[in-house]
Amino acid sequence: MRMALPRIHFSCPTAASSVGWVVAGTLALATIGQASADQSDTTTKVRSSLVTQALAYEHGEGVAKDPIKAAALYCEAARSGDAEAQFSLGWMYVNGRGVARDDGTAASLFALAAEAGHEAARNALKFVGDQRTGVPDCMRPDEPVASDTLPPEDRDPFAELPAEKQKIANLVSTLAPTYTVAPRLALAVVAVESNFDPMAQSPKDARGLMQLIPKTANRFRVKNAFDLRDNVRGGLAYLRWLLSYYRGEVALAAAAYNAGEGVVDKYRGIPPYPETRDYVRRVLALFGNERHPYDPELATPPAFVAPR
Repeated sequence: MRMALPRIHFSCPTAASSVGWVVAGTLALATIGQASADQSDTTTKVRSSLVTQALAYEHGEGVAKDPIKAAALYCEAARSGDAEAQFSLGWMYVNGRGVARDDGTAASLFALAAEAGHEAARNALKFVGDQRTGVPDCMRPDEPVASDTLPPEDRDPFAELPAEKQKIANLVSTLAPTYTVAPRLALAVVAVESNFDPMAQSPKDARGLMQLIPKTANRFRVKNAFDLRDNVRGGLAYLRWLLSYYRGEVALAAAAYNAGEGVVDKYRGIPPYPETRDYVRRVLALFGNERHPYDPELATPPAFVAPR
């Protein structure tokens, strides 16, 4: 259980008065000092607001529970130096909530918070070991890059959809975090499954936007697979379960979404079907990541999936 401790705040000293200086010089120094204090106070308030929002999303207090969004908010505050955010984000990495479990990253975050005087972080370091793999990418400085110079895999493939597809993409992106699924992964599956056609139907009777066969629709309580929202909810619920079952391995989850988890388990990996292999390749290319956060309590993994 995570320890709840009061947050530690730090304030910057204002400029001291300069005895013996002329009045104009004193006023100038005071003005600079006040501006510095005001800026420091604003930064502290922003950090505090981010941490408060993150806590709400982490625990579902007043908003829908969304560990992915919570982790992003913690990371933004942690990047600006908030020790409580660094500590909280470390716990998310320890427990695999909103992010893939990584004790090395957790240790790095706890160490940062401990250096700032966070006592709970100092204690937490005892439980994650000494191996530190560095802070997450979201805490690293931005490198300005012109969008037209980005390699294809780094560009958002859904940034310039036609108007009708964009409406569907907006709905999917809104619903995905409710199921702890990254919107970009959900959109990747939609794009490969139906190309954003809510009335699509395959020769195997897979139906709707996320191409649910009747068996899967029944399994996840979808009443009408051609109803846009009902279909998306069912598809996201299935995707969330697959991510838990395969412990965040996107390739395996995608392969199972296409061919069924029974087939993936039989081959102990991506089956040797050209259609499925191409499907996995396309989903991974659109999503841009081989790992995804997962809820370990939703499903027991198959024996061939190494625990993380």
